[in-house]
Amino acid sequence: MSLILAAEHVPAIMLPPLVCLSSERTAEAALLMSRYGFTQQAELPASGHALVLDADKLALFSLGKGAPGPVWVDFVAGAAGWRRKHGGGRGQGVAKACGLKSGATPRVLDATAGLGRDSFVLASLGCAVEMIERSPIAAALLADGLQRAAADADVAAIVARMRLHHGSAVALLTAWLGERPDVIYLDPMFPETRQKSALSKKEMQAFQAVVGADADADGLLAPALALAKDKVVVKRPRHAPNLAGAKPAYSLEGDSVRFDCYLAG
Repeated sequence: MSLILAAEHVPAIMLPPLVCLSSERTAEAALLMSRYGFTQQAELPASGHALVLDADKLALFSLGKGAPGPVWVDFVAGAAGWRRKHGGGRGQGVAKACGLKSGATPRVLDATAGLGRDSFVLASLGCAVEMIERSPIAAALLADGLQRAAADADVAAIVARMRLHHGSAVALLTAWLGERPDVIYLDPMFPETRQKSALSKKEMQAFQAVVGADADADGLLAPALALAKDKVVVKRPRHAPNLAGAKPAYSLEGDSVRFDCYLAG
């Protein structure tokens, strides 16, 4: 069962309201408000965004004319399910960049977990994955997805290898108390896109509008290099500048993204 850990030093942002549509989940709604700072209201707003807790899941809704569909985390079906079965195993870019090969299954810390897509890929290939997500919205959606996946026989063993920490990545990396990870993985929200999510373009834009870009991402590289045993892997849009202006030891390029690898020590 995935363990959700809270941490301090989370930047204050404007949060969408929480709307609970299931009378049987009022206790869970109260826990979400306590853990992440959401405020509850009885009905959906006419516009903007809202987190909706129904009988099945927690989802981020965009409201108003022409709004995209809701966003939630699903590790069982959809894109994550397809990738688990047909995604290419250890031949995938993220797996090769993190050093997964015959006889090597590193411990990974994903310091910008987002909605957990790449973390799930690594966990499905056998990695123990610690995840850090500072956005209360993304962390709540990810925690809900982990909880639902833990009840599914096909993926329960995978998500048991994933543990979520909610808080500032810089603060948690600097004061890390657990076992040092072999690899630290960074996929900061780039102003134009978020490769971590399998959302449509409109859904991506809505999600990014609520969560925001990681304007301070350059500050992650130094503490990540200080903590990692082997290397830090940074996922970037293919033509984006290097994180913190630092040249990687080597890069693996795909069609639209690249993985910059920085050796620790």
